[in-house]
Amino acid sequence: MKELSGKLILALSGGIDSMVLADMLLHSKADFVLAHCNFHLRGEESDGDEKFVRDYAERKGLTLYVKQFDTLNYAEEHKLSIEMAARELRYAWFEELRQQLNYDFIAVAHHADDQLETFFINLLRGAGIRGLKGMQKVNGHIIRPLLDVPRAEIQQYAEEHHLEWREDHTNAETLYLRNKIRHELLPVIDGISKEGRSAILKSINHLASENELYRELLKEKLSQLVTQEVPGTSLRGAELCGATRQSTVVECGLLRSFLPRNDMGEQLLFEWLRDFGFNSDQVHFIYEALNSGQPGTSFFSPTYRVTIERNGLELNPICQQDETPLELSYEQITNDCSFVMDTSNRVAQLDYEKLSFPLQIRKWQAGDRFHPLGVKGSKLLSDFFVDQKMTNRQKEECYVLVTSDDTIVWVVGRRIDDRYKVTDKTKTILKVQIV
Repeated sequence: MKELSGKLILALSGGIDSMVLADMLLHSKADFVLAHCNFHLRGEESDGDEKFVRDYAERKGLTLYVKQFDTLNYAEEHKLSIEMAARELRYAWFEELRQQLNYDFIAVAHHADDQLETFFINLLRGAGIRGLKGMQKVNGHIIRPLLDVPRAEIQQYAEEHHLEWREDHTNAETLYLRNKIRHELLPVIDGISKEGRSAILKSINHLASENELYRELLKEKLSQLVTQEVPGTSLRGAELCGATRQSTVVECGLLRSFLPRNDMGEQLLFEWLRDFGFNSDQVHFIYEALNSGQPGTSFFSPTYRVTIERNGLELNPICQQDETPLELSYEQITNDCSFVMDTSNRVAQLDYEKLSFPLQIRKWQAGDRFHPLGVKGSKLLSDFFVDQKMTNRQKEECYVLVTSDDTIVWVVGRRIDDRYKVTDKTKTILKVQIV
């Protein structure tokens, strides 16, 4: 391993990979400290890992930082898989610690076999080039010094240097996709070709290089199509459908009936919208609507709205939000026989057609009025607070969701405005939820 410059935080789990990397860093006389995450997912084993790492740090005279996580609760609250929850928690803490210590890099012990497993996981999930390009040796402040090293060589190093490590018994199970790939798929590839693993790694490196070129070309293309306007951003839809530059002055609805379907256009649309929270399935439906000419049709990500216009698409934030302790998510729902009202105080279900965007969340103000659900006429918000027997603290912490003309549609967590309620005539519902 080449000598690493700068100050490092080594993510030390206690497993063979991170223990080998720790030993290599010691021999290279790198300037590093240790960071260990206890996710409390394996009971006594998790605590045993922490004790093992603490003992190792003490023997070697290394500084160690340990963080305890309630991973199961975090995963449930954020609707994440356990694996994804643990990933979010550890990388967020590593970066927080890096900034606190003013260190340069966070070193993690991913190796070549991890790269292969990640490739197949993403392949089976239908990923594009961004997902198939694999992990990078250097990604911002994250470095992976062992990324080119096979697991077999790591095992050999550990045995030759008489290293100790902790075994995670779940690594031998095949309940998880990664373990199935490790124990079932990769051995099949070994049986087909002795050079199979190295050939796939070479393909991953090619994809990584091609991805860099693709991103540069994509940036250039989108700069020709996207126009920045206040308050929104527009994309010229005719060009997505395969028309020429001059077609931007022609009604796209007329053009689309003469143009063939353009998969490249859909991909370009996806690349534009993915960073605004839209997934590939949503983009497919947006592109379908764009091709069939449905002006006025809107689609929602958790934070943005895309509307089909006569000459393309317009992207706007759903809510212009000042700094608040609240975070809201948004979902567009068709009002049909399958729709069931949510009566939680954390949710507001509003008649989408009656709203004017962008919405905004703000602190309530003296003189604010709204029409409380189920009440005839308007009422001062201050009087509503009295009716609700709210404390001064609750009043101080109260926020309202308002339309673009500052009409209150929801006293957040309390009551929606009666004028925006869902009725039998409502075609589309905007579901707003406190995250």
